[in-house]
Amino acid sequence: MTADVAFKLLAIVLTVGLGWAAARARWLGDADGSATAVRVLSAVTFNLFVPALLFRTMARLDLAALPGRTIAAYFVPACAWLLVVYALQRRRAAAHGPAAPATRAIGATYGNAVQLGIPVSAALFGETGLGVHLALVAVHGLILLTLLTVLVEADLASADRRASWTATLRSTVRNTVIHPVVLPVLLGLAWNLTSLGLHPVVDQTLQGLGAAVVPVCLVLIGASLQAYGLRGGLRGAAMLSAAKLLVLPALVLVTARWGFGLDGTALAVVVMMAALPVGNNALLFAQRYGTLQGEATAAIVLSTLAFAATASLWLAALAALG
Repeated sequence: MTADVAFKLLAIVLTVGLGWAAARARWLGDADGSATAVRVLSAVTFNLFVPALLFRTMARLDLAALPGRTIAAYFVPACAWLLVVYALQRRRAAAHGPAAPATRAIGATYGNAVQLGIPVSAALFGETGLGVHLALVAVHGLILLTLLTVLVEADLASADRRASWTATLRSTVRNTVIHPVVLPVLLGLAWNLTSLGLHPVVDQTLQGLGAAVVPVCLVLIGASLQAYGLRGGLRGAAMLSAAKLLVLPALVLVTARWGFGLDGTALAVVVMMAALPVGNNALLFAQRYGTLQGEATAAIVLSTLAFAATASLWLAALAALG
């Protein structure tokens, strides 16, 4: 692992630690164990900062320049794994509510592709590799978060046993489209197709709001550690970490190499994208749907700490393949 990547990991851990310290010292203006502060931070991030980031990303995206085969080589196995985890979780007892299967599925598939993934790709693969990584990042939320939103909203709608099939379908479609993740993506794509571009004032406003996602999410993780602790969710967090750090990269490696014929830098980038630790959106989903907040927090922390070891493992595997 390069020094740049190691320093980035340390910076992430330090920022999370500052969030924990701020919540413990009640600097967030909360007197009940930081739970209220966590809910407020999560709500403003999910409903304001993330939509701004997603809309701006989709509105500025160069659709014609996206490498289709490389994107498919990553998202075909990633979506398949997401659906497998979701199906397995649905078969288990619903002790954590109807949103739990999709919340665990996001932990097993959605990686920290921005604040850790970008410096990893830049440090390991240079400008060429970073370009491939950014192409994956551009549609990361569009594909995975949209699919997860459909799944969780369908489960929430079907949990109301009094509703008819048509009412369930109508509720699922409405809540999926009018959603802080899906709606800005759809609006951003629609604006992109007009070729009008973004006015500089609008662009700078969205850029400023979107820039808050990373630091606020890291502080939120620290505050959640203070509010929920680690012990209650360690077992589930360990399983999610293993699913994200070990199983998903293996599936992507096999599919991309022997299914789509990728090699060289493109293969290395998609595998390391899959090998990234659990992303902040796992906690945002858990907070929004009120389930497994402690487990999601623990999974982010554990997988980030373990990434130093597992990243070296996958780099060695790639080197062995030449």
